Amino acid sequence: MTIRLLLADDQHLVRAGLAALLNLEPDLQVVQQLPDGTGVVEAIAQHAVDVAVLDIEMPEVDGITATQQIFEAYGDDIAVLILTTFGRAGYLQRTMAAGARGFMVKDAPAEQLAEAIRTVHSGGRAVDPTLAAEALSAGTNPLTDRERDVLKVALTGASVKDIAARVHLSTGTVRNHLSAAIGKTHTANRTEAARMAQSNGWL
Repeated sequence: MTIRLLLADDQHLVRAGLAALLNLEPDLQVVQQLPDGTGVVEAIAQHAVDVAVLDIEMPEVDGITATQQIFEAYGDDIAVLILTTFGRAGYLQRTMAAGARGFMVKDAPAEQLAEAIRTVHSGGRAVDPTLAAEALSAGTNPLTDRERDVLKVALTGASVKDIAARVHLSTGTVRNHLSAAIGKTHTANRTEAARMAQSNGWL
């Protein structure tokens, strides 16, 4: 039985190289490639995809959002494996919560990736063991959705006024969210809080 794969990665060379490696496996076939998660639900139906292999950080529709869309549309019928350069514990927690069955880093050996695809296709879970240990030690993401929203904008160096305009909140509410996020991350200011949240994969 051939496992039909969809690959979504915004780096063309990475995507093409990955497709070439996976197509060498006798039971794997890459039937569709996308530059991001846009249209992933439709592409799965059009190409009778069994497993979607998604990058996390992509333009337009990122891997976590695409995973949510796939799970909402197909439930457990389609397996999602996240493959990323960014081995962050927070990313692992968020993707698994969104419905992914696997999480691997891109520098994993091709044989290990192929085996992970077979595992998630059969209903199992395949998670990079180092990341799994880090995720357990890091604990859960302490930030609310709104705190994450304001910290994402804070990463750009925006002022409180600019953050408020971009997330459609009052400046007072933004200050409250930033203060809460700073307290939860045990940092000194919003810039440090945003960077820590990003490094943990919480944003």
